[in-house]
Amino acid sequence: MVDASTASAVEQATLRKVYLRLVPFCFLLYILCYVDRINVSFAALTMNRDLGLSAYVYGLAAGAFFWGYCLLEVPSNIILQKVGARLWIARIMISWGLLSAATALVTGPTSFFIIRVLIGVAEAGLFPGLLLYFHRWFPQAHRGRVTGWFLTGLPLATAIGAPISTAFLRMEGIGGLHGWQWMFIGEGLPTALIGVTVLFFLTERPSEAKWLTEAQRTWLDHALRGETQAIEQVRSHSILSAMTNPRLLILTVIFAGIGMAGVGTVLFLPQILKAIGVSNTQAGLLTAVPYLFGTIAIVGCGHLSDKLADRYWTLVVTCGCATIGMLLAAMLHDSLWVLAAFSLATIGFYGMKSPFWPLPSTFLTGSALAAGLALINSLGNFAGYLGPIAVGWTKESTGTFQAGLYVLAAAAFVSTLTALGCALWMPRSAMSGARLVPVRR
Repeated sequence: MVDASTASAVEQATLRKVYLRLVPFCFLLYILCYVDRINVSFAALTMNRDLGLSAYVYGLAAGAFFWGYCLLEVPSNIILQKVGARLWIARIMISWGLLSAATALVTGPTSFFIIRVLIGVAEAGLFPGLLLYFHRWFPQAHRGRVTGWFLTGLPLATAIGAPISTAFLRMEGIGGLHGWQWMFIGEGLPTALIGVTVLFFLTERPSEAKWLTEAQRTWLDHALRGETQAIEQVRSHSILSAMTNPRLLILTVIFAGIGMAGVGTVLFLPQILKAIGVSNTQAGLLTAVPYLFGTIAIVGCGHLSDKLADRYWTLVVTCGCATIGMLLAAMLHDSLWVLAAFSLATIGFYGMKSPFWPLPSTFLTGSALAAGLALINSLGNFAGYLGPIAVGWTKESTGTFQAGLYVLAAAAFVSTLTALGCALWMPRSAMSGARLVPVRR
């Protein structure tokens, strides 16, 4: 019989190794993913003029990424569950990196629209696939903070990608190419190359981890298997029943509202700042500011939700911050104070993600969990597709970004109200250490 102090030492040593082995590498993959996704917002500073794109057409075409992405999210994650994360994640990265680089070849609205759809098809499944991969390696009581550390790649990608992307724009005319063409090439090809390394670096499951001792593999397998069995004792979901589960659909509403507000902000923030009168380079640097606050919020909220062992109230506060921040941004859209408003909104957009993403694994397992994670991300990102369209259309209609920002604030408010309903009435699963104790309701 292993005493408690020995078991605790094994747990700490095991999770330390798993954190250091997997999180930094997956963090890099996600940074590359998001840089390749949002670099179009910086390209727009000069590309729109070169290709003859209006704000509305740009928003429609830039958001077309989500057509293919949303359509194939669930099938992609189910395939990942069947063929393995290592092979499928490598395929995703190589294909979307090459297509992102190929954006340098577009010549007008039609080709730009087509390449954005294809990039979405290629990238579909990466984010929920990485989340599913983490669920195979980290017990429930650690998922808030590991999700938080992993997701710092999202705001940091903007903070890092903004100055890099605008630096590429200064390569205008070199080799006969526009600066935005150099940007797509310089940020797409490294993604494809690093995708190849996934085949050699990722380990599929704890039982295959030669870099863990036998005692560590045994402890981790036992902890994860115990959580799965506890959930399945309450109910074992099929893929279909998971995708129609009311709890999952309610979570989808929360993510969709924040997704719409967040993506609309990401794709238009540089242009909003430029409209105030800053230069392209200043717009790139200032865009990084809100995402630094978002980085702190992701990590802090992940640790807090693990400590509280009740993630819903953290969701209420963060979604509320997003709503208030977007309302203030609409009021201050023609002043540099808008940056402070966007910083508050970004704390909400990104702070909600680390307590949010562990929630589906409190009532789903296996292929049902793979499908559930992908469905939430798919529908949430489809709502994200609507954000740029709303902002672009209202900008064309009114001449300012203000009305569009009010629309995004309304979307965040829907998420806030839904999260509040969850906090008050949603059935809980009590977390204690590495164990998950389902509540039978």
